Amino acid sequence: MARMPRSNTVPRRDWKPIPKDAAVLVVEDNVANFLLVARMLGYLGIHCEWKTSGFEVLEYADALPRVDLVLMDIRLPYENGFGAGRKLRASPRFKSVPIVAVSAESNNEQMERARDAGFNGFLGKPLDPDRFPDQIRRILGGEQVWELG
Repeated sequence: MARMPRSNTVPRRDWKPIPKDAAVLVVEDNVANFLLVARMLGYLGIHCEWKTSGFEVLEYADALPRVDLVLMDIRLPYENGFGAGRKLRASPRFKSVPIVAVSAESNNEQMERARDAGFNGFLGKPLDPDRFPDQIRRILGGEQVWELG
């Protein structure tokens, strides 16, 4: 009996549905990076808002009707992602909202620094459009995702 070749695909996880009307705050200063993230989130049916710096991110997020996830670039003008993340985490409204660091400085040291700063995950840039949907589903399903890229 002939054997079928092994597939190189990763076994599909139990997909958790994305919350209806899910909303993501993307804190990213690079327009091209934001557009990529916005398109990938839109493909998943997720609405996103955009803030270009960490400065006054808490005030901006507080003005939004709903935030289910924050994707926070680390290198931002005026106030970096670590400072902005701490401010969000200190707010009762955002205490349980996942905040995921997104960084082009994708290495173990940066990932550990994000872990120590209270982030719920780390996604290294460049983001992989093939893996991104599963990463977002997992994060919105309550899983912490720590991936260098």
